[in-house]
Amino acid sequence: MTIDDIDRAILNRLQEGFPITTAPFAQVAKELGLSEADLIERLDRMKTERIITRFGPFYDAAEMGGAFCLCAMEVPEDEFEAVLTKVNSFPEVAHNYERSHRLNMWFVLATETEESIEEVAASLERETGQRVLRFPKLREFFIGFRVAA
Repeated sequence: MTIDDIDRAILNRLQEGFPITTAPFAQVAKELGLSEADLIERLDRMKTERIITRFGPFYDAAEMGGAFCLCAMEVPEDEFEAVLTKVNSFPEVAHNYERSHRLNMWFVLATETEESIEEVAASLERETGQRVLRFPKLREFFIGFRVAA
């Protein structure tokens, strides 16, 4: 899994936003001096090779009347993959990360209502047999995080 200078340019450009036009891939490709087909092929390859894990919009559930909640679990190492599979099967789960800490699984729940956070977290606990710690957002900060590829 390697990326070249063109892949880096694509990743850096797409962190700045994606145009809302009738042909967004064509517009970005033109900016980068690529064909639309080449841009799409490179994104598909990077996703297949897990250089990127997803490519798509990020919706603000709270702005649409829903809710977000950061969650963590302490999962025994020998059960991690099985629990990961169960957790990731829930459509409300996003941004699942493994950490080298006692709380070794962190993820975000995004639901249609505030009440659904508790319902989904309780379902996750029943499904996995693990406690889901909830860290609701008290205040939002926008830090404009970007990673240079």
